[in-house]
Amino acid sequence: MNYYLVGYMYCGKSTFGRRLAAERGMDFLDLDRAFEQRYHYTVPLFFRRFGEQAFRTLESQLLRSTAALDNTVIATGGGTPCHSGNMDFILAHGTAIYLRMSVDQLVERALRSRNPRPLMQGLGEAELRATIEGQLKEREAFYLRAPIVLDGQDPRLP
Repeated sequence: MNYYLVGYMYCGKSTFGRRLAAERGMDFLDLDRAFEQRYHYTVPLFFRRFGEQAFRTLESQLLRSTAALDNTVIATGGGTPCHSGNMDFILAHGTAIYLRMSVDQLVERALRSRNPRPLMQGLGEAELRATIEGQLKEREAFYLRAPIVLDGQDPRLP
């Protein structure tokens, strides 16, 4: 049994995923870190060099390789469930958990981050808010397909 954590950037998927895996005696996989190990590029550098479409193609392939895993908590990237039928794959191969946060909470976390995500680099606060609002509006339909929705500020599984 695998858990797939979905949600917008900065919602805490990796932090919660590590904690959940430790509590449940499971393995943990951060899909972005696995991408960097497999392809020898950081996600931001890969984005700049090859573009989002190339990244999404390889990310989807990497996600599908998790079908061979068991007893693992997998933290996906913020856009992972929204491309290439990935949410269908996630739902077919484990239990999806959506870590939900408000736009205000996400903007606050993004502004505090020392490592801006590729799609957020160079944005001022107003642009950042508009980007997050727009992307969250597009992506939330995918995230809400998860059978479990938790408050990203204080996620706890029943």
